[in-house]
This record gives sequence, C-alpha cells and structure tokens, in this order.
Amino acid sequence: MRILPGILLALGLMASVQAAQAQDDGYQTPIKIMADLVDAPQRPGVAISKDRQWLAFLERPGTQTLADLAQPEEKLAGLKINPTLFAPSRASGYQGIKLKRLDGSQEYQLDKLPAGKILDVSFSPDSQKLAFVLETEQGLSLWFYHLADRRLNQASQRLINASLRGKKYRWLADSSGVYTRLTVAKADERPQPSLTATKPVIQTTDGKKAAVRTYSDLLKSPYDEALFEFLTRSQLARVGLDGSIQMLGQPGMISEFDASPDGRFLLVTQLQKPFSYMVPYSRFPELVEVWDAQGKLVKQVAKLPSGETIPKGFDSVREGPRSVHWRSDTAATLVWAEALDGGDMSVDVPHHDALYSLAAPFDGKPAEMLRLERRYSGIQWGNQGLAIVSEWRFSDRMLRSWKFQPANPKADWVLFEERSYNDRYKDPGDFVYTQNQYGEWVIKVENASQVYLTGRGASPQGNIPFLDRFDFATNQKQRLWQSEAPYYEQVMLVLDDKVSQLLTLRESQTEQPNFFIRHLQKDSLTQFSHFPHPSPAFVGVTKERIQYQRADGVALNGTLYLPPGYDKSQGPLPVLMWAYPREFKDKDVASQVKDSPFEFVRVSYWGPMPHLAQGFAIFDDPTMAIVGEGEGEPNDSFRTQLVQSAEAAVKVLVDKGIADPQRIAIGGHSYGAFMVANLLAHSDLFKAGIARSGAYNRSLTPFGFQGEERSFWEAQDVYGTMSPFFHAEKINEPILMLHGEDDPNSGTYPMQSERMFAALKGLGGNARLVMLPHEQHGYRARESLLHMLWEQSQWLETHVKTAETE
Repeated sequence: MRILPGILLALGLMASVQAAQAQDDGYQTPIKIMADLVDAPQRPGVAISKDRQWLAFLERPGTQTLADLAQPEEKLAGLKINPTLFAPSRASGYQGIKLKRLDGSQEYQLDKLPAGKILDVSFSPDSQKLAFVLETEQGLSLWFYHLADRRLNQASQRLINASLRGKKYRWLADSSGVYTRLTVAKADERPQPSLTATKPVIQTTDGKKAAVRTYSDLLKSPYDEALFEFLTRSQLARVGLDGSIQMLGQPGMISEFDASPDGRFLLVTQLQKPFSYMVPYSRFPELVEVWDAQGKLVKQVAKLPSGETIPKGFDSVREGPRSVHWRSDTAATLVWAEALDGGDMSVDVPHHDALYSLAAPFDGKPAEMLRLERRYSGIQWGNQGLAIVSEWRFSDRMLRSWKFQPANPKADWVLFEERSYNDRYKDPGDFVYTQNQYGEWVIKVENASQVYLTGRGASPQGNIPFLDRFDFATNQKQRLWQSEAPYYEQVMLVLDDKVSQLLTLRESQTEQPNFFIRHLQKDSLTQFSHFPHPSPAFVGVTKERIQYQRADGVALNGTLYLPPGYDKSQGPLPVLMWAYPREFKDKDVASQVKDSPFEFVRVSYWGPMPHLAQGFAIFDDPTMAIVGEGEGEPNDSFRTQLVQSAEAAVKVLVDKGIADPQRIAIGGHSYGAFMVANLLAHSDLFKAGIARSGAYNRSLTPFGFQGEERSFWEAQDVYGTMSPFFHAEKINEPILMLHGEDDPNSGTYPMQSERMFAALKGLGGNARLVMLPHEQHGYRARESLLHMLWEQSQWLETHVKTAETE
C-alpha cells in the first residue's frame, strides 16, 4: 500500500521513537507530529465591550504542567480549593490581552501586565474600563485598565476569596467600581487537625428517602467542616476605581451576589450549617437575602434546608424558592420558582411549578405570576410586553417555551417552541439581545412583537447557521442571512441596532476559523482576525459525512477523516472509531445530522485525530443511539442497540472499501469508555479498544447514571446487563485503560478502572491500565497529554495496525 510522504516520515519517526523508548518507564513522548498538537497555538478567548466598539483578544498560554496541577489542593464538598489562594485550584487563565476596535482603526497589546494568570476579563458597563483578576502565589488581586489613557492599576491590596464558584466580581451599574468577595483570614490561620478532637463520624437515617447520586470529594469529618468554612468564608465589599473599599454586611459563606438593575439592592446567597456528608455544597442549606447598597438587611427571601432529600429524578428539585433572580427589565423586582409537587416530578398534579415575584421595597406579599405544567427551566426577559418562559420534562425529553406579557403574565400566552431538547432540527435558535436603560441584557424587541434569532441551523444537509426575524403577531419568520457553502459561518454578535452588521466566525474545511465583520446591507465581508493554522502538518486531511442505517432501521451518521493524499486504490486502512452513546426517546431525532460538512478539519490532541499520523482512517462520532420510544426506557435494550450501531458503522466502512475489517479499533472517553468495554465484551467487531476515564460497574452508581433515573433496586437486570465488569470474562481483545488519579466526576471514580483492570488480570485478559498523577476526569498537564498520545499510538500500532490478522 502506498503511503503519502508526510505520513511516511511520521511512521519513520515512530519507529525510531519506539526503539529509543523501549523501556516502559516514566512519562513518554509520541512522535513529533503528534506532540506538536499538544503545543499548538490555541484560539484566543474574546471579550466584547458593551457598546460593541472594542474586542479584547485573551491570549491563552500553552498547556499546564504537572507542577501546576500539583499545587496545594483541598477536596471539600465537591470543590477543589487551593488553600493558599482561597480560590479554585488548577485555573488555566490567560497570559496576555490585545485590544482592537471593531472598525479596525486601533489595535494594541496591553503592555507591562503584571506576572501571573489573568482571569475573568470583562468590560465595564460604560465600555471605558477593563477589569480582570490576577492569580499569583499570594492570591487573587483585582486590576483595572483605563482605555482612555491606557492606564493600569491594582484596585486594592486586599485579596479576593473565590473558593466558592461563581462570579469573582460584578461591575457597578455606573462603572465606578465592582462588588466582590474579599478574604477575611490568612492562609496560615487555617484550622489544624487535632488528635484529641478526633471522634467517630456517625450518620443516621430518619426514614426519609435520600436517593442521591454518586458524588466525590464530599466532607468526611468535623475537621473537613471547619476547613470548608474557613476557606469559603468571605466579606462582600464595594471596591472603587480609586481603590476605596466599603465593607457590606457581615462575613459569611457567600456563594452568589448580584445587584438589582437600578443598583439600589443586592441579592445575596449564603451557605448555612449543618453541612452534609452526602451531597456537595450546592445542596447545603442556603439563606437568600436582599441587602441595600450599604449592606443592611432588607428582606429574607428564603431559608432553605439541606438538599439531601430531593426526590429521585433528573427534574426533581428542592422545595422552597429556587432560581431567585432579578428581573432584567425592571428596576428592582425579584422572581423565583417554587415546586407545587413536593419537588417530585413523578407526582401527578396539574402544575408542577409556580413563579412568584416581589418588587421593591419587598414589604408586600409575593405575587404569583405563572403556573407551569412542567418543571421551570428559565426566563428570558425582554420588556413589559414580551418575555419567554421555558419548562421541561425529562421522561419524554420535552422542552416547551412560551411568550407572555410580564405586565399581565396570565394573559396572552403564545407557544414559541415545543420539541425534544435533543431535536436539533426544530431548534429555533437563540434570541438576539440588547441593553436596556439599566444596562441589562434583554431580548431585542421591535414593533412590540418582532424578535431576532441566531442559531446553528441543524438540518439533514448539516448545520447551516442563520439570522432570522420572527414576528409573534403573525407567527411568521423571515430569514435575513444564512451561511453559504463552502463556508461554515456563525453569528457571534450583532453589532448595531439595525441588525445590519454582524461579527461572525467563518471557516471552511481547509481554512481555520477567523472573525469577520459582515455588513448585510452592503453585502460586504471584512476579515477581522488572522489566527494561524493550528496544525499545519495535517493539511490535506479529507472529511466526509457518512449516513447509513442499522439493522432495526434507525438512520445513523458519522464523520470520516482520511490521511492526506489517500485514495481507494491504495486499499483499505486500519480504522479508529471514536464514539459516545446517547439516549433518545425518538428514533427520528436520534438520526439527525450533528455537524456541517464545511467545518474546519480540527486536529486536536484530545480526540482520535492525531492517529491519522499513523496511517489510520478516523471515524469520528458515529451515532451510538440508544432509543426508548413510548413507555420503554432506552437502557432496557442498551446492549442490543449498542452492538447494532457498531455493526452498522463497521459495515458501512468495509462496504466503502475504506476499512480493513481485521484492523478496526474502538475508543472513547467517560461514557465512551463504558461503551468500549461493552463492545469488546459483547461483539467481535474490534481488534482492540482504548477506554479513558470510564465506569464499568454500574452497581457502584446505584442511584442512577448518565440518563438512567431508576435505581439499582428498581432495575437490577438493567444495571447488571449494562455493566461490562460483570461480563469481563468475555473481553478477549486488548484494552488500554487510562484514568486520572484525582477524577472527581460523578460515577467515574478511579476505582472503576482499577477494579476493572483487576478483573481482567485475574481472568487472564490482555489489558493495560495507566493512572495519571494529579489528573482529573479530563487530562490537562503537558506531560500527561504527551504520554496519553504515546500510550494510544503504541497500543494501536501493536494491537491493530501491525497485529496478526486471521
């Protein structure tokens, strides 16, 4: 078989690397063409000024190192906190900022930036300032950059406490400063464990069901409780541009804070005791209050108990006010949802949720706004005459959105959309937003009933991004623009009130994504950014979307990538399939096309694409649809449908003359790894498998997993049938398992891979387990990523490409 010159060079390099690295010890490095992917330049992040005049390019550094991941870390209540910084551990951040006017008239790099990781960059409401948080060894500090005179100053010597997730700061409406949470203690003041204080940890049941999912990094002892409170305790403060600080309220475990649109009040959420050893901090008791701008208590909105006993089910919720937020279209009005079913969606009631509102001065009785048949999932505010409320239900995966009038919420409801949330083809898109008189982002509404929508435009021909105008008065839609072949172009931002200028991200199969300014009325297009090609060694890779059908008639599709210069006359290739099972309630929805034939061929170190350098064909994301229509649940026939999907994928590649049926590998990450082990156990389609960060024994996640709501005791046969651990004796193909030693993901504890490997070893299987130090569910250190590619390439070379065939 003739192999193209570039790949031939790569294979020669691989041979030399294999010889040099015969000793299987320590971190290894793959061939250069693969290693370069780990070090490839990343597309910058972006921040856009509120007046849509400036764009900040946020330059990303290279991958992190093991030293970065090995920094001090406390794992508490579902959080990973750097105790010396009072901040989340492992933050990546940015290393530089470049400003460019949208009209192209100015462009410059912010120089003399302080050393450290740049986090949370945002423009002020008046678009004249830029704020960011700087992470150094001392902690998190707040900085301001003034565009008018290009001046940079540190806001204060006081450090920010960001141990609890959420906004690190919020701009004041008048751009005079920010609200933030400040540290109230020093790292060396942390509580110390005491042997004399050690005591048994005792938990008891109270007769109430508490069917919680499998969580990691939970509190385990009184010392954990003390350390959690110490690290998360902060002081809310107003920090001015001039460095002035006004303390607000009392210190507490403040998890969220947000100013009312008119700036007169603060909505503050604090964690409360008692803590739980069963659930993460997001389910701890909460106190929700309204403070005035000086930090004085105005109103207690809710005092919520622990969420340990939230009923089983993905759409079950905690009782009491939840999703408390400010209305964006009024000065100071709170809105929240409350369950009418005890939080249990399985209860048969006419309405499952009610929405309430309470306006300043918050001394009246909350008014009921709406009642929803299904579970509340959010409101998008426009003005007094138009807002969109959404509701959903997991049992049939249905999503429904309604247009209503906030000024008269119980009148004139109009159904905007009703679809399965998996249904891409019926997705109407996302509303175009504008700023109102309070500086809040709201749906842009014209002529009382017209709105604008942008979206991916999923269709049987692939995604075709669009811009639409929709009129609720006539229920008519007008297409104003859509992407045209051979390009894939997405609307990132509408730049003017007339909706005639767009900031788009444009790409093709061979042209890397870049920002453009598109003028609809002038029908002009101007390139705005010039990012380099991230993987020039892979130029020439071809891409083809393939549609096929499995034995039960379900239509499937996937994307085939071939090495540069390959044609069928060269004969079939070894193939790596990389997939992830997904559950559906509708086979037609399961059959939908997921991408565009015109998207750029991205070759990332993370997925299967690097192995094009070994001469493999890549079949990426072939549909592994698990369908449960009607009363049936998808997982009732998981194994059958999974094998049928894989059989159909293999058949279409073999029939096209692309795949050598004796040299096909299957790979996947997380639930994809679970899929790999199942396919190796229950089929003979694949020569070998690669399973990363997987779960293999579903009895270790007894109260549900992925999309499975039933508990182990309700569906023991399903749990047993789906668990490859229970069928390990059937795995007679080589399997490579990789897992991060610190994986906190629900259900994929490192023990899952360790126990699976022990089973295969005990049964005489051919397996290799690689545990990556300091890594979590995904892998981030440069050393780990290089080693991951080396492990995968060695495995495929040995067990698939050059393995003996029958």
